[in-house]
Amino acid sequence: MRDAAPVRFDTKVAVVLRDDLLPWQELNVTAFLMSGISTSAPDLVGEAYRDADGTRYLPMLRQPVVVLSASGDVLSEARTRALGRGIPLVVYTRDLFSTGHDAANRAAVAAVPGDALDLVGIALRGPRNAVDKVVKGARMHE
Repeated sequence: MRDAAPVRFDTKVAVVLRDDLLPWQELNVTAFLMSGISTSAPDLVGEAYRDADGTRYLPMLRQPVVVLSASGDVLSEARTRALGRGIPLVVYTRDLFSTGHDAANRAAVAAVPGDALDLVGIALRGPRNAVDKVVKGARMHE
C-alpha cells in the first residue's frame, strides 16, 4: 500500500565528498559514511521491505540522503561548522584508503589533530536549516 501524502522531514542527511576522488573511492566513502549515519539514531531506519511473494528484505533509511561534492577546504570548513553547531558527524580521511579494518581506521583518525585531518568525506544529520548552513559551499554531486 502506498502513502500518497508527501513527507517533509525536519532533519536532513547530507554526505559531502571531496571533488577529486575516483569513482570507486566515492562509492566506498559514501557507503562507510552512511553506515555511521544509519546507526546514529534508532528512528532513522524504517520497516523491513517485502515483495508481493512475501520475501523479506532489510530495511533502509526512512528519509532521503543528499550527496554533495566540495573541495578539501570546504570539507574542513563544514567539519568546523558542524562541530560549532553541535551536529554530530562521520568523517572519512584519505588515510583510511590504506587501512584494512575498524581498529586501524580509528587509530589513523586518532593520530591526527582534527583541524589537520585530510578529509575526503563527511556525513551528518541534523535540523534542515542547520545542515544547509554547515554544507554551504558544497554543490550537488554529479
